[in-house]
Amino acid sequence: HRLLQALPEIPAERRLTAAQDYLTRAGGELDAEQRALIAEQVMRVLDDPAFREAFRPGSRAEVSIVGKLSLNGETVRVSGQIDRLAVTETDVLICDFKTNRPPPRRIEDVPPAYLAQLALYRAVLAKLYPGRAVRAALLWTEVPDLMELSGAALDAALARIPGT
Repeated sequence: HRLLQALPEIPAERRLTAAQDYLTRAGGELDAEQRALIAEQVMRVLDDPAFREAFRPGSRAEVSIVGKLSLNGETVRVSGQIDRLAVTETDVLICDFKTNRPPPRRIEDVPPAYLAQLALYRAVLAKLYPGRAVRAALLWTEVPDLMELSGAALDAALARIPGT
């Protein structure tokens, strides 16, 4: 997670060296092969055009989110941390990093807690960014794969949250 937070702010030609330096300092319990594998996985994500939108200039890492929602007459308090947030003139992309091994390949196999978390974040951000499409995706770092979640799947997850 830390590398995916920090490396997008570093010029592309210096990212691999920065990742290797960080892993040498912070990954002392990992052997050289494990550190190289982690650096390779992170660079695959950052270099892949499929992930470009999540790591676009101006996107932010580790964004705190706090809000209240009124769902079916109940007030639900939301607080958490968005791994990556990209906001443009027309839309908002919430990206949550997950390391499940093996990662689910279908939305139906995504743990319900992940869907609920992103559904709540999406609902809060929709209030903050009226008129913009608010999208949510899970970035499975092991593959890597960016699984965008449909609005219908997120709406259904929101409806299943206890107290709603």
